[in-house]
Amino acid sequence: MEPKAEKKEKKQNAFAALMSGNLLTQDVVVKHLPFTLFLAGFGLVYIANGYLAESLVRSISKTQIEIKELRSEQISIKSELNNTIIESELKKIISDRSMGLEESFDPPKKIEVSSKELNSIN
Repeated sequence: MEPKAEKKEKKQNAFAALMSGNLLTQDVVVKHLPFTLFLAGFGLVYIANGYLAESLVRSISKTQIEIKELRSEQISIKSELNNTIIESELKKIISDRSMGLEESFDPPKKIEVSSKELNSIN
């Protein structure tokens, strides 16, 4: 019965040592303290890297949604522009705004000026 009693007593002593803080002052713990601190620092870097990656994924997702919205807006504006370029649409717009412009049925005329006349103008 003594071995069981010793194990139980050691467990209670380890728990009591942990609670009292005596466990942290033992030579074994102090010997492995640099490695323990390295592991803790490595864990913090790992957690920070996870948060950074998730933040980047959210940013990329938001940017992709914005690109889709801008692309659809560009398509709709382009189709509106194509409709306004049509001659009949231009006539409607000009008449609605009463700009005083009228369609000319006479073909354009080419004005020819000789170099002598051009020099005399300058």
